[in-house]
Amino acid sequence: MYQWRKFEFFEEKAAGRGGGGGAPAVPAEIAGRVTCCSGGRGRVAVGCDDGTVGLLDRGFRLSYGFQAYASSVLFLQQLKQRNVLVTVGDDDQASSQSSAICLKVFDLDKVQEEGSSTTTPFCVQILRIFTNQFPQAKITSFLVLEEAPPILLIAIGLDNGSIYCIKGDIARERITRFPLQVEAVSGTSSPITGLGFRVEGQAHQLFAITPNSITLFSLHHQPPRRQTLDQIGCEINAVAMSDRMDLIVGRPEAVYFYEVDGRGPCWAFDGEKKFVGWFRGYLLCIIEDQRSRKNTLNVYDLKNRLIAHSMPVGDVSHLVTEWGYIILIMSDKRILCIGEKDMESKLDMLFKKNLYTVAINLVQSQQADPASTAEVLRKYGDHLYGKQEYDEAMSQYIHTIGHLEPSYVIQKFLDAKRIYNLTNYLEKLHDRGLASKDHTTLLLNCYTKLKDVEKLNHFIKDEDGVGEIKFDVETAIRVCRAAGYHEHAMFVAKKAGRHELYLKILLEDLARYNEALQYISSLEANQAGLTVKEYGKILVDHKPAETVEILLKLCTDGGDPKTRRGSNSMRLLMIPSPMDFVNIFVHSPQYLMEFLENYIKAVKDSPAQTEIHNTLLELYISKDLSFPSMSQENGFEDHNIKDRKSKETANGYKSGAREKAKLGKEDAKVAKDIVDRQKKGLALLKSAWTSEMEEPLYSVDLALIICNANAFKDGLLFLYEKLKLYKEVISCYKQAHDHAGLIACCKKLGDSSQGGDPSLWGDLLKYFGDLGEDCSKEVKEVLTYIEKGDILPPIVVLQTLSKNPCLTLSVVKDYIARKLEQESKLIEDDRKSIDKYQEETELMKRETEDLKTNAKVFQLSKCTACTFTLDLPAVHFMCMHSFHLRCLGDNEKECPECAAEYRSVMEAKQKLELNARDHALFFRQLRGSKDGFSVVADYFSKGIVSKTTIPTENGP
Repeated sequence: MYQWRKFEFFEEKAAGRGGGGGAPAVPAEIAGRVTCCSGGRGRVAVGCDDGTVGLLDRGFRLSYGFQAYASSVLFLQQLKQRNVLVTVGDDDQASSQSSAICLKVFDLDKVQEEGSSTTTPFCVQILRIFTNQFPQAKITSFLVLEEAPPILLIAIGLDNGSIYCIKGDIARERITRFPLQVEAVSGTSSPITGLGFRVEGQAHQLFAITPNSITLFSLHHQPPRRQTLDQIGCEINAVAMSDRMDLIVGRPEAVYFYEVDGRGPCWAFDGEKKFVGWFRGYLLCIIEDQRSRKNTLNVYDLKNRLIAHSMPVGDVSHLVTEWGYIILIMSDKRILCIGEKDMESKLDMLFKKNLYTVAINLVQSQQADPASTAEVLRKYGDHLYGKQEYDEAMSQYIHTIGHLEPSYVIQKFLDAKRIYNLTNYLEKLHDRGLASKDHTTLLLNCYTKLKDVEKLNHFIKDEDGVGEIKFDVETAIRVCRAAGYHEHAMFVAKKAGRHELYLKILLEDLARYNEALQYISSLEANQAGLTVKEYGKILVDHKPAETVEILLKLCTDGGDPKTRRGSNSMRLLMIPSPMDFVNIFVHSPQYLMEFLENYIKAVKDSPAQTEIHNTLLELYISKDLSFPSMSQENGFEDHNIKDRKSKETANGYKSGAREKAKLGKEDAKVAKDIVDRQKKGLALLKSAWTSEMEEPLYSVDLALIICNANAFKDGLLFLYEKLKLYKEVISCYKQAHDHAGLIACCKKLGDSSQGGDPSLWGDLLKYFGDLGEDCSKEVKEVLTYIEKGDILPPIVVLQTLSKNPCLTLSVVKDYIARKLEQESKLIEDDRKSIDKYQEETELMKRETEDLKTNAKVFQLSKCTACTFTLDLPAVHFMCMHSFHLRCLGDNEKECPECAAEYRSVMEAKQKLELNARDHALFFRQLRGSKDGFSVVADYFSKGIVSKTTIPTENGP
C-alpha cells in the first residue's frame, strides 16, 4: 500500500480577540447541549436542545442568543447570499392533529432589542413541515440550496427513506412541496443519512445517501428522475460535497467520490469515518481507530498524495469551517480551532527536507502566484545544479522563464561543456517571446560554434517560414553575417520584410548586383523607392544602365500596375519623384542626365518638373561635368590603360608624345561634349518657356546663375530677352565686341511698335562714343534709326560722339544738316503760330475792355426764341440776343443760345483744375511721353501749373 507522507501544514489556533490565551469553548451563556451548528457570513450559529440559538463571533464569544423553539433545535443552516438563518426544530404542539416540528426563517438583519443577551431576530416565516399529504417521520438530514434570492430549495431527509422538498419564496409562502422516495432495500426502509446539492447551470441535482444506497435525483425533470449510483451508503456525518460538486462518502474501508454518472476515485483510509468534510481542496476525515477507539483528525491533500495534518482529537460532536479555520466542537463544549500555515512556512519545511518535488506540486495545486512557483522551481534547479545534474536543473530553470531573470541561468551555463543546456534554455526563451537582442546573439553564436546548421535552419526558418519571428531581426542578421551564414541572414531579412537589410547583404557581402536589381523590381513602389535611395549609389557604380531602367519604371507607373487606377493627380502622388534619387548619381552625372531626359519624355505633368528641369539645365550647361561612367563601361580596359600609361612614361620622349596626342583627342572629345550638352541646354531653355507660357518650367534665377557661371552666352541672351531685360542683352553683345550683333539686336528689341525699348539706340550710341576706335559705319547706321524714331536730341548725339577721338565730323554732317533744317522749319511754324495767337489775344482784350467801358445798344426787334415782335417785358443779353421774358421761363440769367458753348468751356475749365490736382496723371503722362518738356509746356500753356495754389500752413 502506498505510504502517505505526513506534514504539519496546519496548526492549532488559540481563541480569537479577547480569548485570554486559553483553549476556546462554547460560551457559558449557552446552557443546553449543542445539537447542530452552521458557519457562514463571519459567524457560527449553534442550536441547542433547549430550543435556543446562539451566534458566535470570531473570538467564540456569544454575539447574541434567542429562543427559537420551545423544545429543541434539530437543524439549522446559515445562508451565504443573505443574512438569513433557516432552522428546523420542535416547537409547542398547536393541536393534537398538527405536528410540533416546524421550519422557521430568521432575518438576522432585523433584530428586536429585548436585552443584551436575549436579542431576538425577526422571524420571517414559520412553516409546518408535516401535513396530511406529507406524513410525519423522524428528520435525519437537512439541507438548503440558495437559488436566485429569495428562492430557496430545502431538502428534508427522513428515517423512512423519504425526502420532503420545499421550493419557492419561503418568506411569502409562495412555495411548492414535493416528495422524493428512495427505493427500499430488502423490504425495509433506510433513513436518509446525507444530502448534497449539485448545480450545473439551470439543472439542479440532489444526492440522497442512506446506509445502503446512493441515489441521484434530477430535479429539473418533471417529475424528478431518480438514478441509483451505488448499492452502498454511509452513516450520518460521513457525507460532504467537494469544490467540484462531487459527492464524498466516508465508509470504514475507504472514502468514495461520486459524480453524476457513478462512482469516481476511491481513497483507502482504514477506520470508521465519524466526520467527513471538505476545506480549501483538502479532504477532512475524523477517523476512529478500531482498536484504541481514539479519534484522529486527518487533513488529506489528495492531489499531492500527502497528509497535510494529523492530530488526535476527542469526542467530536460537530465539524464546521469558517474564517479560514477548521472548527471542531467537542461533546464537552470545548472548541478546537485549526488553521493552515502560510505558504512560506510550508515551503521552508519542505526545503529543509529537500522535498522540492513536493513543494512544486504544492504551490501548483494551491494555485500560488507564478512568481512564488518560479522561486520554488529556481531553488529546485539550484539544488540539482549543485548535484551536477545539469539536464534536470535546466528543465527546472526552463519553467521559470518569464519570472526569473535569464542572466541568472545563463551565467551558470556559459561553460563550453554545458553549451547544449544553454542552447536549450535560449531556444525556450525565444519560443516564449521573452528574448532580448543579447539572447538572440548568444543563441546564434551557440549554433555557429556547434556548427549545428540543422538547428540554425529550424530557428531561422521556423518550419519553412510559417509563423511569426520570435527574435530580434537585426541582431540575427548581424550575427549570421559575421559568422558567414549569409543565406540565413537573407532569409530572415526577407521574411521580416527588412528589404534594406536584404539588399545590404546582397550588395555588400555577396556583390550579386543583378539579383539585387531583380529583388527591387519585385517590391511595391514605395518600398522599392526607399531601398534604391539607400543603396542606389552602389547599384549605379556597378550596374548604371539597369539601375536607370528600374528607376524609370519606378518613377513612371510602369513598376506598379495598381497606381494606374484612379485619377492622374492621385497617380502622380503615389509614385516616387525622380528628384528623390538624384543623390545616388553623385559620381555618375551622365546617367543622371540620361535618367531625367527619359523621364521628362515619359511624364509631362510631374509635380517635380521645376526641380527636374533645373537639374537638367545644370547638367547640360556645366563645363566641368565628370564622366566616371566612361571607364566603367570599358570594364578592365581602364586598368590596362593605366598600366600602358605608366610604361610609356618610363620609355621617354616617344611615349610622352603618344600620351600628349591621346590627351589632345580626349580634350577634343570633352570640348565636343560640352558643345553638344549646351545645345541641349539651349533647346531645353526654349522648350520649357515658350511664348504661350506665362511662367517657365524651371527657375529663371537659377538658370541665369548657371549660364553666368559657365559663360553660356546663348542661354543668357534668351533669358534676358524673355525677361525683357534688353539692356542686359545689349551688355552681352558689348562684352563680346559684336557690333553687327549689337545693331541687329537693337533693330529687334528697339522697335517701340513691337513693344521694344527705343532707348537701346541711345545706349548703343553711347557705347560707340566710348569705344575709342573707328566705327563710322556702325555710327551712321545707328544715327539713321535715332533720327527715324527721333530718339535723342542732336546736341546729345554730338556730345556723346565727341568722346570718341577716332570719329570725324563727316560721320554726323548729313545728320546735323537734316536736323538743322527740320529745326528751322519748326521754328518758323512756331513763329507763325505765336503771331496768330497774339493777334487773337489782342482782339479778345479789346472786346473785354469795350464791354467794361462802353454802353451796349440792343436793336433787335424780334425775340430770338419765338421770332415774334419783341415787346415788354423783355430780357437782353450781352451776347446781343434778346428774348421775351415769357420765352425764357425760369432761366432768366443765361442765354439759351449761348448756354451750350458756355457750359462746355466751364466744364473744360473744371477738368483742367481737377487735372491740376491729379499728380499721378501728370507724372504718368510725363513718363509715357518721348518729350517730357512738351508735357510740362502743355500744362503751362493751359494755365494748369501756374494757377495751382499752395495752401498756407494755417490755411485750408
